Amino acid sequence: MANSNVAFFFFFALLIGHGIVEIEASHHVYKHLLGLLSSAPANQPYRTGYHFQPPKNWINDPNGVMIYKGVYHLFYQYNPKGAVWGNIVWAHSTSNDLVNWTPHEPAIFPSQPSDINGCWSGSATILPGGKPAILYTGIDPLNRQVQNLAIPKNLSDPYLREWVKSTKNPLMQPTAQNKINSSSFRDPTTAWLGPDSKWRVVIGSKVDQLGLAILYKSKDFVNWYQSKTPLHSANTGMWECPDFYPVPIHGQNGVDTSLNGHYVKHVLKVSLDNTRHDCYTIGSYDNVKDIYKPDEGSVEGDSGLRYDYGKYYASKTFFDDFKNRRILTGWINESSSVADDIKKGWSGVHAIPRKIWLASSGKQLVQWPVTEIEKLRTNHISLANKLLKGGSVIEISGVTAAQADVEVSFEIKDFEKAEVLEPSWTNPQLLCSRKGASVKGRLGPFGLLVLASEGMKERTAVFFRIFKGHNKYVVLMCSDQSRSSLNQDNDMTTYGAFLDVDIRHHKLSLRSLVDHSIVESFGGGGKVCITSRVYPTLAINKAARLYAFNYGSQSIKISKLNAWSMKTAKIN
Repeated sequence: MANSNVAFFFFFALLIGHGIVEIEASHHVYKHLLGLLSSAPANQPYRTGYHFQPPKNWINDPNGVMIYKGVYHLFYQYNPKGAVWGNIVWAHSTSNDLVNWTPHEPAIFPSQPSDINGCWSGSATILPGGKPAILYTGIDPLNRQVQNLAIPKNLSDPYLREWVKSTKNPLMQPTAQNKINSSSFRDPTTAWLGPDSKWRVVIGSKVDQLGLAILYKSKDFVNWYQSKTPLHSANTGMWECPDFYPVPIHGQNGVDTSLNGHYVKHVLKVSLDNTRHDCYTIGSYDNVKDIYKPDEGSVEGDSGLRYDYGKYYASKTFFDDFKNRRILTGWINESSSVADDIKKGWSGVHAIPRKIWLASSGKQLVQWPVTEIEKLRTNHISLANKLLKGGSVIEISGVTAAQADVEVSFEIKDFEKAEVLEPSWTNPQLLCSRKGASVKGRLGPFGLLVLASEGMKERTAVFFRIFKGHNKYVVLMCSDQSRSSLNQDNDMTTYGAFLDVDIRHHKLSLRSLVDHSIVESFGGGGKVCITSRVYPTLAINKAARLYAFNYGSQSIKISKLNAWSMKTAKIN
């Protein structure tokens, strides 16, 4: 892509010529919105200390996420008028480190016929000359879902505080000719350049229960036409928030979204509207035929691979060219009742940004919290070579258990004593529900009890069980919320996944980020991620406790455990 000033000004002139620049800017019309970001009620035991959330009201999907002039930009779906979904605008915050965030006035809000009934999800793309552009879904007066374009008004402003919309909006829309479902046509991806120098973008859709990644192409990012065939499709229901990007076959670096070749695989992620899960496949992209083909053996939908096996949805990645990494962001919705959400004055949190790359096996992705989050660590405590006998629990004291980062690795012996994995035990979430933390086994359950109360009336258990499978040992990772709160109005679903790790040659590792009402857990170095929302009534703030436990009959050794209190991030 050209970086010269000549190329940039030519491209910018081209956009003006196509009618993109509109006189109005969002902050001139909606200046009062920022004033609505006032503090929530004083007693807030479930507000997070270092996860992203505005002071009050509803948030959901992270939209366009990008880095511009060294500044990270997070755009997200926001209701400025309440703690339930509705009145959606594109709120906007910036950061120098993906940890501490400064809010700005909403970047995009309903102001044209093409988005007058809502500004829904979309993505950011960096155009030639380093110029950002946003494609987003608008809801028109007929309540049709259509695709729109906005660009920054002032490219010299690293905070991109003003955005203008194309007067040619909508650029893509359902018609009688294309037969696109007007109520299921949303969430454009980050665009990429093909070998013919045309831009491509994918939009989620469906026909009956056939999920579609509808492909559009453009020479100038303004005039788009639909490809004859979708990029991909599968019978998994509506595809929301699609994401399509390359990952190198070797190493942990990220690459630009337009890159293709024998040295990369491609990832297609879709958010399944039917089940609210973010699922992905890994495969190959033919950028001449514009067809994506999952690798042989890939499973589409809920039975296949997921970014996160807990509360995690509507995620988005972006390429951080400053640090050569791909970053994943996602929405953690509530597990509390709507009445409780309204009472506390807010709903929704974003997960800690994660670096994401292809595992050495080539069969799945690996995720890990960005290293910047470690700057919040304080009050470090550690254990090493600690034997956990069967039935034992040890308290990890010296850290603020309600706001902590814990890393632990376990060493297992006596594999022959593992329980036999029955052939019918193929659903890991169901297996975790049947064999929760209170159900004693042989090799497991062992792991961490977080946000636990004194006396254990409340606790969230993140743990492993080891089974003897066919010619291998099988590791089950669970997050058991069944006793997380005495408030029975909460969703206390137990989550689980099988972890692909050879425990005969590798220690079993677990990391949990604990933040008042969130537990983000990473097993096997990030091969399995499970996020839980919990709302204890006793284990809050200073009353929360942290334990390591082993309720199996066989002893387990803690090879090493490191835990830190986490300082509070600056999120105004």
